[in-house]
Amino acid sequence: MEIKAKAKFVKISPKKAKLIADLIRGKNVNDAVQILTYTPRNGARLFLKVLKSAIANAEQKKVIDLDTLYVKGAFADKSFMLKRVMPKAMGRADMIKKKYSHLTVVLDEK
Repeated sequence: MEIKAKAKFVKISPKKAKLIADLIRGKNVNDAVQILTYTPRNGARLFLKVLKSAIANAEQKKVIDLDTLYVKGAFADKSFMLKRVMPKAMGRADMIKKKYSHLTVVLDEK
């Protein structure tokens, strides 16, 4: 039985978030929490919140044993992009793109 948790419109680029998702995919839930706790990247803190939310969702079901859970899927999808203009030299302008993501964690039991 799959358990899902999502965080939408998170201020991190999908490229940076996918690096963190690759770290925890396929790992045991307890191992994934330890990995995310001690990873110094900003995306690790965001994925840790989503993982804890998925664990809480699994506790609500009361059908699944929490010791047998593993991270079946962890991914970051592209969301919208804020576009801002920054003035440059000689009257030119430069676009600044601030990217957002949707973070998803899927848990399943072994």
